[in-house]
Amino acid sequence: MTTLPNYTQTKQTVTFDYPQHRLQLTVLTPTIVRVFENRGDDGQSYAIEGNKEQPTDYTLTDAGDHYELKTSALTLKLDADRHIDAYDAQGNALVTDYRGERQLLDKGIDKVHERLVEAEGHSVTKSTVKSDTGYYEVIKTLAPDEHLYGLGDKTGYLDKRGFEYDNWNVDNPAPQLENFPNLYKSIPVMLGLKNGHPYGLFFDNTYKSHFDMGKEDPHYYFYSAVQGNLDYYIIGGQTLKDVITNYTYLTGRVPLPQKWTLGYQQSRWGYSASQAEVQAIADGLKKYDLPCDAIHFDVDYMDGYRVFTWDKTKFEGDPKAFVAKLKQRGIKVIPIIDPGVKKDPNYATYAEGVKHNYFVKTPDNKVYINKVWPGDSAFPDFGRPEVRKWWATNNQFLTDMGVGGVWNDMNEPATFEGEIPDDVVFSDQDTPSTHAKMHNVYGHNMAKATYNGLKQQQGRRPYVITRAAYAGTQKYSTVWTGDNRSIWPHIQMMIPQLCSLGLSGFSFVGTDIGGFASDSNAELLTRWIEAAIFSPLLRNHAAMGTRRQEPWAFGEPTLSIYRKYLKLRYRFIPYLYDLFAQESQNGLPIMRPLVLNYDDDPRVRDLNDEYMVGDAVLVAPVVQKSQTKRLVYLPAGKWVDFWNNREYDGNQDIVADAPLDKLPLFIKRDTILPWGAEVDHISEEPDTAMTFKLFGDAGTYEHYQDDGLDFNYQNGEYNRYDISVKDGQVAVKLGHHGFAPAYQTITIDLPDSAVTLTYDAASDGYRA
Repeated sequence: MTTLPNYTQTKQTVTFDYPQHRLQLTVLTPTIVRVFENRGDDGQSYAIEGNKEQPTDYTLTDAGDHYELKTSALTLKLDADRHIDAYDAQGNALVTDYRGERQLLDKGIDKVHERLVEAEGHSVTKSTVKSDTGYYEVIKTLAPDEHLYGLGDKTGYLDKRGFEYDNWNVDNPAPQLENFPNLYKSIPVMLGLKNGHPYGLFFDNTYKSHFDMGKEDPHYYFYSAVQGNLDYYIIGGQTLKDVITNYTYLTGRVPLPQKWTLGYQQSRWGYSASQAEVQAIADGLKKYDLPCDAIHFDVDYMDGYRVFTWDKTKFEGDPKAFVAKLKQRGIKVIPIIDPGVKKDPNYATYAEGVKHNYFVKTPDNKVYINKVWPGDSAFPDFGRPEVRKWWATNNQFLTDMGVGGVWNDMNEPATFEGEIPDDVVFSDQDTPSTHAKMHNVYGHNMAKATYNGLKQQQGRRPYVITRAAYAGTQKYSTVWTGDNRSIWPHIQMMIPQLCSLGLSGFSFVGTDIGGFASDSNAELLTRWIEAAIFSPLLRNHAAMGTRRQEPWAFGEPTLSIYRKYLKLRYRFIPYLYDLFAQESQNGLPIMRPLVLNYDDDPRVRDLNDEYMVGDAVLVAPVVQKSQTKRLVYLPAGKWVDFWNNREYDGNQDIVADAPLDKLPLFIKRDTILPWGAEVDHISEEPDTAMTFKLFGDAGTYEHYQDDGLDFNYQNGEYNRYDISVKDGQVAVKLGHHGFAPAYQTITIDLPDSAVTLTYDAASDGYRA
């Protein structure tokens, strides 16, 4: 029998002297343990900022054939062969090393036939052979009853078991389907339910990596990377919710957004080609009584696609005045910014970047050039703090124009003339590195630079949207799922994609409503606005050269149905905002798969066409063409049909009527929800009144209020209202009053009456 290695202990880190590579276990908290093996890759984490180690009691014992490291929540066992097995406090297996050999997937083809098949135009999916797995691999046991979640917005279904994926950010214009190995984001966190017991695994490595989630063999899943250190975190928790709270403690939480960003946003590549076109869109929204808070400007507004320029000829000489005019109507402008800087010595941004060595270089020290929208372009070296600062300063141009936020695109980074070679010199902070290492955090660093610039320049909570991301980008940016299509499989995929992002720490998420590429149609657009109406980022966006898909583009009844749901959205914004206030403390997403709220219910572990908003609202959209009824699974408890107040028992499937104008929507019985006023945009003036609706007979609710704009809430400038209804008695308590403009009146809508309470300054409370 091989003997156990010697070890040394330094505070909460234990180093085991295995031959070849030492292995370190670091206890960060009772529920988070880091597994680390230095393979020569220096540098700090991009996902994790600051010291996350909390003083934690743990024990390390020699159990004869293995060591046992134990906290109050986790037990890790290490044997002489480097196997690591993790258990919860009750001894249930969570993450255990696989002891057998990998069984390579037999695709039934030899090399000769593989060439023939490919010559005919078919691709042969590569078998995951040992030589392809790269630098190292981590193989863990799969239980027969094990479900795997997370990985950000990878395509396909909620339960990732049986699929394989790559982490390498890519802009692939083909229609995204469940067999896509990678997309724009690399978020290498997975969550599992092993025999009903929750856990998380976060692999913090920016190099290209691979997850096989039991596709190769149903007895194991594995992670492999082409380079970098072995560096992963085992995350425990009593529930899946706890695991997400712990993971977002590690990598950061979505900060409280400006309230107006939860409003509807209209976009199309081509709007900003002329001021008249943008004006026509703004006028159409008003004419058709459609609430809206932002119009997005795609690449057309720039001068020859040069970032941080504005083509004044398209905007009657004064784009700043035009932006201000839209703002007066309650519509913010969100311009796009790409990383590619046009190679043009007479263009200040390029000249400055060359002068200060701010662009990535070829191995022989020349500025690396590839083509994107402006033609030949250079790429800022965002890994360097100095370059991020420069980029942040450049955003002043947009801030001076009065924009509401910035939309970062093409930051995988995408290029038109082949991929950037792996050996192009990028920086890892102030150290020269390679594209191979920095590719997956390129968008992350760009988003961080943009966030810091806007925060400094606007004094408000920055509104940044990014297409490419890495774990931890949620601290700086909203994300969307990129260039989807106007096809039914993509409205179907939206729910698991957005829910998976939520499970991976990204709470402020959305999809291009109606589809970006291809041509939308009346039924698809209608079902899409219904299905997406609770997604935090609510944006209709389409490509140039596709059929128009503004809410009025298909006439009636599409327009009336679209309007109905936009107005419903604005009623729910106070609830969404409350959920964001909670999320900034606990990391739990706004839009959730049912398994997050009911992880003990086997029925919801792979449910792809329903979702919840917080704990109380269940949404069951129609995502199939021509369907007017659908089966809805209601979990434990009692549920109220939002539209007619009919009550249903949970733990059953019901048949819901869903004609074209109806989104099946259910509220958990005995829930109180805030009910916003009907408005055409979110005002920057504080509300003077608020309504709460009771579904059922009794309930309690905690409501949050601040100015919805800046960071003063961090100094206590917010209000917390505790609303309760019991035995027909209504009570409102101002639990925290730090924001001066409290509501003057609060109305509680009961099932058969309404009670209005008035603010009394003398007692700082509410009276009927």
